[in-house]
Amino acid sequence: MPGDDQSPAAASMTRRQQAGSKSAQSLLMSVFGEFVLPQGEPVWTSTLLHVLAGLEIEEKSARQALTRMAAKGWIESERAGRRVRWALTGTGRTLLREGAERIYSFGRERDSWDGRWLVLLASVPESKRDLRHQLRNGLTWAGLGSPIPGVWISPHASREAEAKQVVENLGLDPVVLSFCGPFAGIGSERAMVEQAWHLDDLAAAYEEFVREFAGLRPAAGDQALLAQIRLVHEWRRFPRLDPQLPLELLPPHWIGVRAANVFTDLHRQWQDAAQERWAALITEG
Repeated sequence: MPGDDQSPAAASMTRRQQAGSKSAQSLLMSVFGEFVLPQGEPVWTSTLLHVLAGLEIEEKSARQALTRMAAKGWIESERAGRRVRWALTGTGRTLLREGAERIYSFGRERDSWDGRWLVLLASVPESKRDLRHQLRNGLTWAGLGSPIPGVWISPHASREAEAKQVVENLGLDPVVLSFCGPFAGIGSERAMVEQAWHLDDLAAAYEEFVREFAGLRPAAGDQALLAQIRLVHEWRRFPRLDPQLPLELLPPHWIGVRAANVFTDLHRQWQDAAQERWAALITEG
């Protein structure tokens, strides 16, 4: 009856649908960033459905993801008779360009470290849970970690400007404090790093990425296209997970360095075949 609680089976189905839609949207962002953004040409719905089907996304989830991306102002539709094609909006292009700059260069170079830490004291009440979530997302994307509640740190003092923008955009600048300086003599710097970023979990994620892609040799056509999308899609999460700590703070022979080389090498190797297949799909419509 209306208003009754969902059965466990119905609730489970709803969760799967929501997860599928979220996954579809994330994959679509990878497709638009990898192919639509550099070429600047609109893409037919049928082409996107074909590609997402190859990535095991159902048509209903794919269409819902397109609708949600349009509602967020990232893409817009153009109708030609009974057919629809999609183009990036100005907002969408800006979003993807900024993401591309970070994703494609991520992990390849590390600056020397002067030993200073950026520290933010940012206490947001539990009652403002949504605001806390937005702050966490923004500071995590800026590369900061939180060793204890209300404290955010980064060994990159230069990221203060990005952190400040996050704080100001949320209207929290009157209640957030920041300072820079070296680690002092109380406690363990290594322990602080582990509490803030859980490097064992990060290393395991990198190892999984390397296992999945290092030995992959896709054939031309759809295989190359889909492999490139999966490669970019999986790599996209690491700028949020990995704060790019100085080597002095990382375990020896850090797996993240190898993973970055795997991504860069394979992306370059598959680029021509993937773009060629995409161009053919656009032509076929």
